[in-house]
Amino acid sequence: MILVIDGQGGGIGRALIEQLKQKGVSQEIIAVGTNSGATAAMLKAGADAGATGENAITYNCGRAQVIAGPVGILLANSMYGEVSPAMSAAVSCSKAKKVLIPIAKSNLFVVGTQNKPMMQYIEEAVQAVLEAIE
Repeated sequence: MILVIDGQGGGIGRALIEQLKQKGVSQEIIAVGTNSGATAAMLKAGADAGATGENAITYNCGRAQVIAGPVGILLANSMYGEVSPAMSAAVSCSKAKKVLIPIAKSNLFVVGTQNKPMMQYIEEAVQAVLEAIE
């Protein structure tokens, strides 16, 4: 199962799911938002199921083969406080492969990343997810 986690408006998760569906991914894609708006956006993109909140994230992280989303899902209190410490711990402790997209607005700088358009990061993330589920 592929778990896509996003917050705020869910735009990154929506784009990931849309592209994964366009590539014909057959694995179940579960969308979990830190808020209901993010979950709704990802469901509209074609996620097979969706849920919202801390418990949904902690539960599904233990079931996922791959977790994808913005890098903020690893950082407690990121996304203006939407990511709780329990959420970030569940993501980081999960045995799933993690595909994370850097966000220029965050206080985290990952050495080796380049300043690219968001859609290029999304395309690279989709490719990484496809490789992870092969």
